[in-house]
Amino acid sequence: MTIIDSIKTSIAPVHQEGWRFVAIFAGVTLLIWWLGLWPLVPIGVVLTAWCAYFFRDPTRVTPLGATLIISPADGHISAIESVIPPTELDLPREKMTRISVFMNVFDVHINRSPINAKIQKITYVPGLFFNAELDKASEDNERQAFTLETDQGSKIGVVQIAGLVARRIVKFVEEGDKLEAGQRFGLIRFGSRVDVYIPEDVAPLVCVGQRALAGETILADLAVNGKPKPSRRA
Repeated sequence: MTIIDSIKTSIAPVHQEGWRFVAIFAGVTLLIWWLGLWPLVPIGVVLTAWCAYFFRDPTRVTPLGATLIISPADGHISAIESVIPPTELDLPREKMTRISVFMNVFDVHINRSPINAKIQKITYVPGLFFNAELDKASEDNERQAFTLETDQGSKIGVVQIAGLVARRIVKFVEEGDKLEAGQRFGLIRFGSRVDVYIPEDVAPLVCVGQRALAGETILADLAVNGKPKPSRRA
């Protein structure tokens, strides 16, 4: 492998949704340069580079398994709770385990399907923009909910939640589409959270505070029952 090939494989491409934002940042930077505001030019260059970095879309290697629940987002596991799923999800009104993945402004924001499934329902809910780590964000913030059903008949919920900075949720799919685990289904700009709802008797295989990678980290296995795993910091 040549040096150029190595650089290409180590730098993630920018997703097409991000190019217009990169162009805006670059255009403003050029305008600042043209106006002779030299001290502000380095700031513009840094912000343009950050924008390209924010919209990066790296390749991921997804574990295969009909019952595996894969993380739909990059970030850290901010909560694992037993809750009643929101009404916008077409799920039974009984407690399920909610695994929340919080994305900061430096995480990859492309969201991926957690399992092979068909999209039964998509519901967009307008709302506020509280810090996405707060529990009330799941009920008060702008969000987009996906109800997924596997070939085995299991139903899970995935909810994209806008955060304190995020102002736009984008989806790449429609109701009735069949998704493969790890397939890109949307993104959120700029800092946000994704909740996954799984049956309460399924044991989460991650812990609060753990880092997750979209399309790679296994959150749970529908074939494994039990309680959340204990954890410790070291």
